[in-house]
Amino acid sequence: MMRQLLLTIIISPAAVWGHYLPGVTPKSFAEGDLVKLKVNKMTSQKTLYPVEYYKLPFCQPAGGPKADSENLGEFLSGDRIESSPYILRMKKDMYCEQVCVSNLGRAESTDGKSRKKDANRMVGAIRRNYHNNWIVDNLSAASISENDKTIMTKFYQGFPVGYIDKASRLAMVNNHVNIIVHYHPVETGEDLYRVVMFLVEPFSISHQFKEIEGSTEVELINPIESCDPSKRSTTNHTAWEMFHKNSMQQQVASGRVLFTYDVSWVKSDVKWGSRWDIYLNMGGAIPDRVHWLNILNSVLVVLVLTFILAAILVRNLRRDLVRYSRVATDEEKADDLEDFGWKLVHADVFRPPSTAPMLLSVMCGTGAQLVGCSLTTIIFSALGFLNPSYRGGLIMGLLSCFVLMGGVAGYVSASLYKTFKGKSWQKNTTMTALFFPGIVFSVFFFLDMCAISQKSSDSVPFTTLVVLLLMWFGVSTPLVFCGAYLGYKRDAIEFPVKTSSIPRQVPDQPFYFETWFCAIVGGGLPFGSCFVEYYFILSSLWMDQYYYVFGVLLVVWIILLFMSAEVATLINYFTLCAEDYHWWWRSFITSGSVAFYFFLYSWYYFGTFEDGSVNFSTYMLYFGYMSLICFGVFCMTGYVGLATCLWFNRKIYGSIKVD
Repeated sequence: MMRQLLLTIIISPAAVWGHYLPGVTPKSFAEGDLVKLKVNKMTSQKTLYPVEYYKLPFCQPAGGPKADSENLGEFLSGDRIESSPYILRMKKDMYCEQVCVSNLGRAESTDGKSRKKDANRMVGAIRRNYHNNWIVDNLSAASISENDKTIMTKFYQGFPVGYIDKASRLAMVNNHVNIIVHYHPVETGEDLYRVVMFLVEPFSISHQFKEIEGSTEVELINPIESCDPSKRSTTNHTAWEMFHKNSMQQQVASGRVLFTYDVSWVKSDVKWGSRWDIYLNMGGAIPDRVHWLNILNSVLVVLVLTFILAAILVRNLRRDLVRYSRVATDEEKADDLEDFGWKLVHADVFRPPSTAPMLLSVMCGTGAQLVGCSLTTIIFSALGFLNPSYRGGLIMGLLSCFVLMGGVAGYVSASLYKTFKGKSWQKNTTMTALFFPGIVFSVFFFLDMCAISQKSSDSVPFTTLVVLLLMWFGVSTPLVFCGAYLGYKRDAIEFPVKTSSIPRQVPDQPFYFETWFCAIVGGGLPFGSCFVEYYFILSSLWMDQYYYVFGVLLVVWIILLFMSAEVATLINYFTLCAEDYHWWWRSFITSGSVAFYFFLYSWYYFGTFEDGSVNFSTYMLYFGYMSLICFGVFCMTGYVGLATCLWFNRKIYGSIKVD
């Protein structure tokens, strides 16, 4: 009972299923009303570069395709939504409707050595495993694949443009689709209906036809049952058995090809408010039990680490505080045994870092900005404000939160830099405003050039780049300066002990107190608590899968930061006991080193779907963006570790008596 209650508390805010933005109302259709089918970008797991739908010789609507108005998030995610020639009318079944005859290009060579050179654009897309992504009433198309034994439905990644025939090794195009739309009657009693599910079943059928002069339609020769006009009143929709029973050939992706489609309407008990449920859990492909076990694993790791901290720190600190607070005897004073352990470095522990204090303050400001940005975005997503029905909303929310958190970055950076007794406050503030956004924009611009060279829809228009620059320099930068002004106006952080003018020499340290070793140890435990959820996030980013359990993500995110802080504090205590007071950068790197494990795991994840056929630009795209993500994690967890160690050091040194 308690397990079910806890799971409900965790999952319920994350169950975006059926939760929509306030003010968004369902669209209802009367029988016979036009239901628009739109096309979106084509995606591939091999190249990772999306391509606009009409870059391939697909049938176009009369008057040419018309683009939907898109928001900034849709542009940044590569969405290119356009109209299509497919006509759907509510509750009106259609059988083997002809779309058009399209010339796909010259035939593919059967010579393996020259096959790549001779391939047309359609063949190239099929061999790169591109998938179509269609939309009906803002619902993405689920894909149905069928053979003589099984029927499988997949609720993500769209449906394939074609496939490679195992016997001939030639590319076959899916030129026929069964469009299956589930609808639910409106509860008000009116004769209105709402779309609650959209599925597409693709087929490759070699239609034999004769073109009729002056007509857009063609005359079919020896058609399959669903395409025979004389049988349409009694026929079923196109099925796998129809053309395999008649030994109908598959359609090679070359020459003049006829594109056709069926439409069937199915009444459903699913209500409009719950229509995203099956999409978000991907038809039960990933049970909630997986996320539950991940949470349980993370909580256990946190409890073990917390117990270690309590056993070591609390016991040792209590003993140290009692020993340091008592009055030393004359013999201890004569033998200079009054100070030892971490008390011995009390005059140096709060000495500003000797290496790049400005860079450390800038990175801490960036980390604080990312903590606030990620926390706000995850909370809004868990509450349902940033759900999949609002395309591009998550990117828009993340970008807006980052820009609006510029004041936090300026305040934290200025406060820390003033504590370090820095004098170049203008340079520090400017660095805070330009450092992380400048790195992100530079990498993004370079990858945008790669996308343009690949003719991908991922390439961002010039006007969108201008909007990003305006958000950076028109909103984020002024907020950074405002926050920095408040940070410099406040008093510097006060320390409980005074810092001596002459630095104390640090004794030689064993290898396990070296920064590189502390980083290896410090990043492993936090990563172990969140790598399962990290896998699902990577699948959402690169495999076009839905991620919906933002309540679980919020818990895992808190656990990640909590464990990073605990590990940094533990290592900080041990190094102070070893009389090494250079803890500023060490605490930042120790807790931030979890980003290194994130990057290593992303490399492993890339190897799970990379088959050696991708080009160099795909490597640039994947590792470019993953490097940015991991660098952001480094700044975020590094700041949390440093802030925790600063609080810890102030507490313990404020609890002892120092002459």
